[in-house]
Amino acid sequence: MLYNNKFDVIIIGGGLAGLSASIQLIQAGFSVALFEKEQYPFHKVCGEYISLESWKFIESLGVNLAAMQLPIITHLLVTAPNGNALQHKLDLGGFGISRYTLDNDLKNIAIKKGVVLFENTKVENAVFKNDVFNITTNTATYTSTACFGSFGKKSNLDVKWKRPFVLEKKSKQSHYIAVKYHIQIDTQDDTIALHNFKNGYCGISKIEGNKYCLCYLTTSDNLKKNGHSIAQMEQQVLYKNPHLKKIFTQCKHLYAAPVSIANISFSKKTNIHQHILLAGDAAGLITPLCGNGMSMALHSSKLASELLIDFLNHKINRATLEKNYSAVWQKQFKNRLFYGNTIQYFFGNVRLTNISIQLLKFFPSVTHFLIKQTHGKPF
Repeated sequence: MLYNNKFDVIIIGGGLAGLSASIQLIQAGFSVALFEKEQYPFHKVCGEYISLESWKFIESLGVNLAAMQLPIITHLLVTAPNGNALQHKLDLGGFGISRYTLDNDLKNIAIKKGVVLFENTKVENAVFKNDVFNITTNTATYTSTACFGSFGKKSNLDVKWKRPFVLEKKSKQSHYIAVKYHIQIDTQDDTIALHNFKNGYCGISKIEGNKYCLCYLTTSDNLKKNGHSIAQMEQQVLYKNPHLKKIFTQCKHLYAAPVSIANISFSKKTNIHQHILLAGDAAGLITPLCGNGMSMALHSSKLASELLIDFLNHKINRATLEKNYSAVWQKQFKNRLFYGNTIQYFFGNVRLTNISIQLLKFFPSVTHFLIKQTHGKPF
């Protein structure tokens, strides 16, 4: 129970990993506080495709996915900048749902179960001292026995802590921007498409309510060369792929302006910092081509929560908690991160992508292998 701003666990960041961890920990009987800098519901830059490996886990948290009539995605379409297309069936497949809907549903479940949620609250620092975490926000200070971080791709905490990737000089891994729209368009309901263009790629797949999520990743240089105008960049760069030109010119945009994020880094990060267990993008290097960052965030919350429950029940000490979390995190995600990062190296390179798509059409077994490496198993 809450007493004088003290909790068993404090969670920094209310995305999928943070929300799902809060539900698991509160169900285990511990007091949990979750800090989120925004206010639900809100849109996030995200592909909004979730591998079916996560379906049962999400439903175990209390979200009735089966009743939501969500689109089930069974096929992959990849196009090269020159328009050449490759299609392949997805063995496991996935489903589409917006973060606006899913995050808000998880938030409501967490509150109902007793999680203390602080919205519009920015965590300014987290310090571990005398076996206790001291969490300073823009309004107060709180303490906890354990701390879990799921604060996304970039955070003021990363700068405050001077994490190594923040101090790196600008590199190919650290100068990306991402842009997301919700649109309506007449296209395949059961297909997730990845359309390549110079220095980037764009994903599109159906979500709830007859809507599609269109989200693309590109370099900040592409935006800079087009006068920092997203619309101009799309016309001058993305439209070079005929599939993207058709989508952008025929679709109906469902909100006035896109959601965007800049200064994205895919540099390597640690999954523990100052004794705080980190998950999702806070733990690093999750490129969109790793298969599914949303499923990886959900799965990492399960791994962390199971170990935190053992720690809080005094079955393991803090050193074992951290050692075991690093080990299981690496076991589950190391290969997915490697293959996702390797594939991303080719995507966006016009010549390499044009050649790769053409070659993969003749070697479906290779395509099958790559897809398998970037998707996990049900958990």
